[in-house]
Amino acid sequence: MERKYVLAINPGSTSTKVSLFEENKELKTFKIDHKKQELDNYKRIADQYDYRLNLIKDWLQRENIDLSSLRAVVGRGGLLRPMPGGTYIVSDFMIEDLKIGIQGEHASNLGGMLAKGLGDLADIPSFIVDPVAVDEFHEVARISGLNEISRKSLIHALNIKAVAHRRANEINKDLKDMNLVVAHLGGGISIAPIENGKMIDVNNAKEMGPFSPDRTGGLPMGDIVKMCYSGKYTLNEMKLKVQGEGGLFSYLGTMDGREVEDRINQGDKYSKLIYDAMAYQIGKEIGAYSTVLKGKVDNIILTGGLAYSSYLMEKIKEMIEFIAEVVVYPGEDEMDALNKGALRVINGYEEAKIYETEVDING
Repeated sequence: MERKYVLAINPGSTSTKVSLFEENKELKTFKIDHKKQELDNYKRIADQYDYRLNLIKDWLQRENIDLSSLRAVVGRGGLLRPMPGGTYIVSDFMIEDLKIGIQGEHASNLGGMLAKGLGDLADIPSFIVDPVAVDEFHEVARISGLNEISRKSLIHALNIKAVAHRRANEINKDLKDMNLVVAHLGGGISIAPIENGKMIDVNNAKEMGPFSPDRTGGLPMGDIVKMCYSGKYTLNEMKLKVQGEGGLFSYLGTMDGREVEDRINQGDKYSKLIYDAMAYQIGKEIGAYSTVLKGKVDNIILTGGLAYSSYLMEKIKEMIEFIAEVVVYPGEDEMDALNKGALRVINGYEEAKIYETEVDING
């Protein structure tokens, strides 16, 4: 049987999404939902491997997709060691790091494990693409201002790299010859300057930068320290305040940008103030990261779910259009990004990276 398909796998906390591609065309996609009581049977994320693998195999059988028709399997990358961006072969060493959760437990750790499991059965390559652990920082960007703490690269790498490649292809340039600022605008907001294809800095969406639908972003440090020692809040309550109940939710009781726009259209001045403030902070952060590139910016890209908001996009553009041409790619298609990452390697446009040679194995 001719091998012509790529299978992409994206494990989430309560679901596993699978998609079958022929080159750039998505032929089939399916979301396998997992009931909480089923997942509660497993103590650790890695323990869910056989359970999820069998469900994927069941789906392949129902769809009459023979493993012998696959060219490659690609999974979403997990919380691995800090690593350069790119498409990686899933190795045994990588699997061990995914199993132990070298930087933490997350459902995405299963992506590489499931890809390798199916890839080994079919005797084909298995890959991951641009995981959240991608770290291409300039060393100067790691300095925080407090000796005990270093700035970390935790970033929406998969979508940011995907839209950067998309823009380079559209204008027939090599990404390695471009400078971009990419703003991923979703539940968390990541803004990254890309210099010659590398993400050399980022705000870390969990801790810094603009506030988002449910995260506070950077806050006045003195006031935060006082809150932490006020005796009013536990550690877990403070964590929830800054991620989960921060941002738009803290002010407006909703995380839905569409609802906020509806309120604005109905004349709600307070909702307009808060939404404008989010746009203001995003624009300001994009401007700051443009200085990292010394103003030599080919394009600014706005992407993610919030990029569907025409109101928000116009507010941000008003602040940043003087820097460079602004391109808007609404939403994020993780399955397509995984497929394209695999295709760049199997079609010979890019060389697959080897995890062991790219990371600090003693770190």
